[in-house]
Amino acid sequence: MEEKSLSKNEDISALIQKIKKGDRKAFMTITQLYQKNVFLLAYSFFHNKEDALDVVQETFLRFYQKVHLYKKGRNFKNWLLQITKNICIDYYRKNYSGNNSFNREQNLEDINIPVNDSNDSLLSSDLKRIFIRSLQELSERQRMIFVMKHYNQFQYKEIAQILNIAVGTVKSIHHKAVQNLKRIMNPYLGGEK
Repeated sequence: MEEKSLSKNEDISALIQKIKKGDRKAFMTITQLYQKNVFLLAYSFFHNKEDALDVVQETFLRFYQKVHLYKKGRNFKNWLLQITKNICIDYYRKNYSGNNSFNREQNLEDINIPVNDSNDSLLSSDLKRIFIRSLQELSERQRMIFVMKHYNQFQYKEIAQILNIAVGTVKSIHHKAVQNLKRIMNPYLGGEK
């Protein structure tokens, strides 16, 4: 179920009004609509499924506690992902700050990466694995912006708002991420190093 299944932003506002009155079904609807977006942002930050799931749980708990702060007409998805980003930062400080051995489990296979339908599923799975490995080699910031752009389908302006950086910076980092992915994947695709 996606946000597009709701006809207008007013529908989100209506759900939020119900949540403010204690409607659990409305809360579950919002959770179902946005949990994938929240998970992808958290996962792009930690690259660890368990940490990302902890952040998802904390995000929706915090959303429920702060639902009264949401202003009608504001982009709900951006507001919720701003909460997610802040929780990711707090979670990192709490669990990894000062820990030089930040050893993340690289479970990127858990992310559903779209692969063009092909008769050769072995080739498709090989390309997916190559892409996943290549994505892991990007810097933290490049990977996060790439995931937000291509998996969460955010516009540059939305990414800039969520990460609290300039739109030009987002575009530049995204461009570098794409160039680095091409460079990293080139040898696997028959090009030169």
